[in-house]
Amino acid sequence: MKHIRGIDTGVTQKLQKIQVVSPFALGIMIGILAFVAACGRHAPSVLPPPTGAPARSGDSGDLFPEEYQIGPEDVLEVSVWKNADVSKVVTVRPDGIITLPLTGDIKVSGRTAEQVRSEVKRRLEQYMEVPEVWVTVADVRSYNLFILGEVKTPGKYQVKSHTTLLQAVALSGGFTAFANTDDIMVVRRSQRAGQQQRIRVKYSDLVKRGDIGLNPGDTVIVP
Repeated sequence: MKHIRGIDTGVTQKLQKIQVVSPFALGIMIGILAFVAACGRHAPSVLPPPTGAPARSGDSGDLFPEEYQIGPEDVLEVSVWKNADVSKVVTVRPDGIITLPLTGDIKVSGRTAEQVRSEVKRRLEQYMEVPEVWVTVADVRSYNLFILGEVKTPGKYQVKSHTTLLQAVALSGGFTAFANTDDIMVVRRSQRAGQQQRIRVKYSDLVKRGDIGLNPGDTVIVP
């Protein structure tokens, strides 16, 4: 009987240990589950667009870059404080260059107004102690879009502000009855000289997922 009681006592001690450990282990499991749930709440619900693809209105990126990039035919107003001889209103040449007194030729195509201002100021520092320079885009003339194919009014369109693909189609009068709207192509100049990027777009995707932004010089082809 003593032997049996000894077994009963050992079993009782083990059960007591389990009762002590179980709440602690349960607390750890609850903490882990709470951490996983919190991570799930903070995870992004929409993946960013692939590199090189135009951003859509439903994606995490913006439709257009924050600052306008200067292009050929744009009109720039360059003002230098207390120096009327250097202050000029100039038109960007087809090669993307402007010419100013003292500074000479400056490559401005593909740059923002702030970047051009910094370059003009740097060059004028050779002749002035602390030049105060302002550069503004007085007239946007380089934002040209080319819309070809099965639209009612194909041609070249000069716009003054950021334009999306659907807006460009609207400018051209809309699709014709024979348009293949699920095989639209956007031809875009690549940053590498002499290369082009071809982006296939479905009109049905634009309606469901959101519009895409067009860059200056883009060609839209509707077969």
